[in-house]
Amino acid sequence: MDGFYLSARETATRLGVKLDTLYAYVSRGLLHSVAVAGHRERQYDAEEVDRFRASRGSARYGEPRATVIPVIDSAIGTIEGERHYYRGQDALALAMTASLEDIAALLWNIAPSALVPLSHGVRQPGCAGGLIERCHIALAEAAASDFAALDLSRPGLVRTGRSILALLTACVTQHAVCEHSVHDQLSVAWGLDASGSDVVRRCLVLLADHELNASTFVARCIASTGATPYAVVTGALAALSGRRHGGVSARAEAMFRELAEAPDPVPVMAARLARDETLPGMGQPLYPHGDPRAHAIVTALAAAVPKRAQWIDGIVEGATRLGGQRPNVDFALGLTATVLGLPQGAAFAIFLVARSVGWIAHAIEQYDSTVLIRPRARYTGPAPISAEP
Repeated sequence: MDGFYLSARETATRLGVKLDTLYAYVSRGLLHSVAVAGHRERQYDAEEVDRFRASRGSARYGEPRATVIPVIDSAIGTIEGERHYYRGQDALALAMTASLEDIAALLWNIAPSALVPLSHGVRQPGCAGGLIERCHIALAEAAASDFAALDLSRPGLVRTGRSILALLTACVTQHAVCEHSVHDQLSVAWGLDASGSDVVRRCLVLLADHELNASTFVARCIASTGATPYAVVTGALAALSGRRHGGVSARAEAMFRELAEAPDPVPVMAARLARDETLPGMGQPLYPHGDPRAHAIVTALAAAVPKRAQWIDGIVEGATRLGGQRPNVDFALGLTATVLGLPQGAAFAIFLVARSVGWIAHAIEQYDSTVLIRPRARYTGPAPISAEP
């Protein structure tokens, strides 16, 4: 079977899963897709697929397959046909007009009127440290004083979730909590005009959820233990801060700030590759033909700042040609922060505030279940030696 490859659909059929589940396996490094000459779409090595299928069916752990491979049923969002959906609604279409609050109501499965704006009951966060540290401190202080967060009923979770969203927004703006929409608060803090504010709004909507990524899986694991939403978001934030997750958008932003000083950015990007450095924010396994979120954000950004449109197009074209992959949403966030002249770290800040809505949605869904998430480890060490005679 050496050199025998399967298409994505053939692979999904052989594994008995849907295409979006297959792409989830790839995004988590459980399977690998490869470019094969003569095929437009990426292919899957048949031997690797069969080994993976056999490992999923192994019975020596005495556990169902779902506990060996962390794939969790969810009605919140899905990725299908290289588009992502929030409760069945196309996220790209929602991003045309919706606010982050609208998406929170949709993902939390509540009426928009139930998402009451908060102007009181949320403590003003301190200004010490960087954004991640401010958020951790603010969440810990709020958790210590907000005893209502112990109420894990749906109304209680919505109330706590709204408080957390307001708190994280205030950590970013370093302004007092207010009743304005999140994108309006960020726009005021960052001095944006209406066009720039609209780009930020679109980013927030498109980043609110993206199926079961690393930080969202952490959120669900914590929620499954019965911990409060403050604990859920604290743990998820820790995962997001990692250099392979939310840290990618921070690196992309740093690269674009460097490129902004160059008359021609393409040679600068080429020099990075020559130094064995990467172009952060390129490629997304779930979107072999390009991340639609990135395309939507970059298109809106070019329209909002027409005098930089040619520069933006040159960046995207050059990065795609040099990197061999299309930009993903981390690339788009870093580019947005640079072109709009946002404060350093704004790309990660947008990601954090937006994704907190998804974390809370997944926590609410997980609280509805009585199942404690308990994946199993596949032991690869020395063979056990029994001490019994």
